[in-house]
Amino acid sequence: MFAPVYLDWNATTPLDPAVRDAMLPWLEQRFGNASSRHEYGRQARAAIDEARARVAAAVGAHPTEVIFTSGGSEANNLFVKGAAACMKPGLVAVSAIEHPCVREPARQLARNGWTMHEIAVDTAGRIDELDWCATIERRPGLVSVMLANNETGVLQDVGAMAADARAAGIWFHSDAVQALGKTRLDFRELGVHAMTLSAHKVGGPIGAGALVLDKRVELAPLIAGGGQERGLRSGTENVAAIVGFGAACELAVHRRTDEATHLLALQAQVEGFLAECGARVFSSETPRLPNTVFFAVEGVDGETLVAKLDRAGFACASGSACSSANPEPSHTLLAMGVTPALARNAIRVSFGRTTTAHDVTSFIDTFARVLKELRNLTAMSV
Repeated sequence: MFAPVYLDWNATTPLDPAVRDAMLPWLEQRFGNASSRHEYGRQARAAIDEARARVAAAVGAHPTEVIFTSGGSEANNLFVKGAAACMKPGLVAVSAIEHPCVREPARQLARNGWTMHEIAVDTAGRIDELDWCATIERRPGLVSVMLANNETGVLQDVGAMAADARAAGIWFHSDAVQALGKTRLDFRELGVHAMTLSAHKVGGPIGAGALVLDKRVELAPLIAGGGQERGLRSGTENVAAIVGFGAACELAVHRRTDEATHLLALQAQVEGFLAECGARVFSSETPRLPNTVFFAVEGVDGETLVAKLDRAGFACASGSACSSANPEPSHTLLAMGVTPALARNAIRVSFGRTTTAHDVTSFIDTFARVLKELRNLTAMSV
């Protein structure tokens, strides 16, 4: 079977074999409902408790602060909508480069009595300091700024912003989905009120995520019912996925330092080649995740290039997978001041634990060939 080299780890990661092994018993003989009071149920409840402790330990939180959800999108919605439901309508502020699962809930609030502000970023994709200070002065009820951008990989100084927000009495949330396993992550040190995580970004299963929540924050649940997850997320727990999430978090933290060294070498190899062929690498001078390269080649359409690379055996992305149905150029790049024409040419390559130097060398060779073909076609059509 044809299997392209996978270079889209920011979209999702393959299930780690050790995680799969941890999950298997809960997909077969251990099938109890964690709310049941018999032995099957008690086993399931114990497994969830252990997984909760593992997720908490991975991010420096207490287990009681971890609320399991179906993924990052639900966790982000739970904070934005759930916190807003406990307040009088006011100002909600999110960065201009947030994932759609933060921006769209904020827009829903704006249609229901709230005012929404998108915090500007500079040309490197970092929060604009002047606009941030102006936003804090307006005393929003809620603020959400992602820790690591899913497209550029840019890291924000969330700790400093959270400190500003706390001093002003503002609830501060950060989507840390892309940061987990790639950079040091400590809920207590960051000082945020809430933080979102997702299993499938760290070798865990799709369908499990978490909102790490300061107990002082009052939330209204999105899903009412039997009162699971402290009454904040009712529904029979997906035990197998939660167990896998816990195992994946533990592995991600254990491997993080060694993997970062490996990934930085691959990133440097690709970016050195891109410089030679005249590509623009976005946010290259800014602190970023070690596994992400977001770039564009003038005059070469990103979708076309991604399709040709896919047929040649390399799976990468033209922007964010969660907004791939939208033909518009990357909102992240537009917020950074990139022209729509260049933004439409953007391609994201992201690496992971099993990406090899040979994979990257082969990608570079193939990219050079495909790029030459496209440039020749463009020259012929002029």
